[in-house]
Amino acid sequence: MHTVAVLALDQVIPFDLSTPIEVFTRTRLPDGGAGYRVLVCAERPEVDAGHFTLRAPWGLEALREADTIIVPGTAEPARPVPLAVHDALTSAAAAGTRIASICSGTFILAAAGLLDGLRATTHWLAAEPLAEAYPAIDVDPAVLYVDNGQILTSAGAAAGLDLCLHLIRRDYGSAIAADAARLSVMALEREGGQAQFIALRHPPAPRGSALEPTLLWMQENLARDLSLTDIAARAGMSTRTLIRHFREQTGTTPLQWLHRTRIRQAQHLLETTQDAVERIGSEVGFGSPTSFRERFKRTTGVSPGTYRRAFR
Repeated sequence: MHTVAVLALDQVIPFDLSTPIEVFTRTRLPDGGAGYRVLVCAERPEVDAGHFTLRAPWGLEALREADTIIVPGTAEPARPVPLAVHDALTSAAAAGTRIASICSGTFILAAAGLLDGLRATTHWLAAEPLAEAYPAIDVDPAVLYVDNGQILTSAGAAAGLDLCLHLIRRDYGSAIAADAARLSVMALEREGGQAQFIALRHPPAPRGSALEPTLLWMQENLARDLSLTDIAARAGMSTRTLIRHFREQTGTTPLQWLHRTRIRQAQHLLETTQDAVERIGSEVGFGSPTSFRERFKRTTGVSPGTYRRAFR
């Protein structure tokens, strides 16, 4: 039987902790036997889980007998990792144990040096702080999980389910994983990645800046076929000066800003109206349904139709 150790640290996120416990303990093999033995481990017997305190039946020594270690996220991802936990994780990695994180649990693996030189993900809100704190990690905020073989990471909340089902498929095949997915009322593979859940935000231009009227005008004229020359003329600048001001004040180019604004407005319309996808694409300024679908999928990771089904 495959042994999974779930590591509970202080301020553990209860959802992240419960996901692997539920998914793995309910996994059944064709003969009806359990596919996994699950151990909840902690440095100390009592763990502060925020709104309640939990008691962990096993200590860190149980990590040595695990085939897989799951590290759930914590509410304070930048909090220093206890030395005993650091040593236990690095020893397990050196012994070849498979180690996976859920949500901000990626920070714990990063602090232990287990992600240096690897691609990894975490909750999209935490991706930028992770990349800044650990520049040796190739942080990908757009995916649901990353499988590097021995070390795996996943995005926030429900992406922990995707990760656990992926591990079951690796261990026992697609049929067992599909049964586990049905028990969780979950698709074995979700279409698209984390990008579809990321709220598109613009780096704000300072109030009263030279760009503020231009940005408002661009938002009000999304349906028009706006060129860089059109935007520069509206701003009363040369195209070179306009690009420089955009870089300084928004961190992007005028046309990239315009594309993101169009996609954000399209998301709003897909969520709140019954308008056809083709009409929405036209309303936000795309010249053809094909160009709209391609840009939308490139930005969010899913098609407009899939996005509407998920968020309407």
